[in-house]
Amino acid sequence: MKPRFAGSVLALIALGAGCASLGAGGEADVRAEVLGVLRSQVQAWNQGDLEGFMDGYWRSPDLVFTSGGRVQRGWQTTLDRYRSAYGERTETMGTLSFSDLEVHALGRGSAWVLGRWALETTEGPRGGIFTLVLRDVEGRWVIVHDHTSESG
Repeated sequence: MKPRFAGSVLALIALGAGCASLGAGGEADVRAEVLGVLRSQVQAWNQGDLEGFMDGYWRSPDLVFTSGGRVQRGWQTTLDRYRSAYGERTETMGTLSFSDLEVHALGRGSAWVLGRWALETTEGPRGGIFTLVLRDVEGRWVIVHDHTSESG
């Protein structure tokens, strides 16, 4: 077996073992936890609570947020980006909703999500898709990587 192929096979076996170690109900538990984070974010956003919305993100300089062809790093940088783009009042932030959510456990303590976002604002509707990576950090599920795009 060639070294590259062998490494790929070992990586797939390790990933499969990690997912298998979730046990009965494990993926459902992960899904429930992750959806809870997203529900809390929507609720905070729709109440004009940007800091509450940001509670769903990893409060770390290593948080990655990618949108509009740019990669930004850090919780504070992400908060500043949201503040600049949307303000901190329900009138400027609009009404947020998520739909078509697919949650996939990657093993114990990590998951990824694919979904759609929609934002009703005074300037009209906006929306797009997102992919999130979440991790259980110190007993709390948080977004560690967010790649969001807006539909044209």
